[in-house]
Amino acid sequence: MARPRSAGYDDQREQILAKAAALFAQQGYTATSMNQVAAACALSKAALYHYVRDKHALLALVAQAHVKRLESVVDEVLAQGLVPQERLRELIVRFVREYANAQNEHRVLTEDVKFLDAQEREQVLAIERRVVNAFADAVAAVRPELKPAELHKPLTMLLFGMINWMFTWLKPAEDGSRLSYEQMAPMVVELFFGGLGAVSLPAEAPVNVNSRSKRTPRKETAL
Repeated sequence: MARPRSAGYDDQREQILAKAAALFAQQGYTATSMNQVAAACALSKAALYHYVRDKHALLALVAQAHVKRLESVVDEVLAQGLVPQERLRELIVRFVREYANAQNEHRVLTEDVKFLDAQEREQVLAIERRVVNAFADAVAAVRPELKPAELHKPLTMLLFGMINWMFTWLKPAEDGSRLSYEQMAPMVVELFFGGLGAVSLPAEAPVNVNSRSKRTPRKETAL
């Protein structure tokens, strides 16, 4: 008989995924050991294996949890029944905000998903495609003439191009001296809808923007 899960099992596993994502993002999947993950979680290695089979399974769980969360954000926005323009605006804002709290997971998705086996990678990519299609449908709902011309998806990918790599250069500061994701979200909306002339300055402009990152992205996925 399998040992019953403790009341805090799911919370502990979420913490493990978050710590593993941070390590993978900082030093890469191949350079991270299960010993390091266990130490970061203040667990013994034996206890860690109670929650996850091995490092490969841990990577799959991190990637899957991230894209599932993004898909749930899409579902939440669609459930609001917003008019087309507001639906697209809300999708953009929610995704920028979501990436602010999932930078490690997003780096893992863009850089380390290649280490998954074909079936696991296809599961992740299938969810990504559903998310992209939902955005493309939202773009086409605002500009219906784009769909027959097959421009709604290319424009969607341009939009994701603005959002996807923001984590590589946007480094908010607690003192507000640099741009935050909250400030950037409406700018992305305004730029996508109206071009450069539509972008408004934030209420409190930051002193500077740190445009450097320690690691550069190696390979882009759909998101």
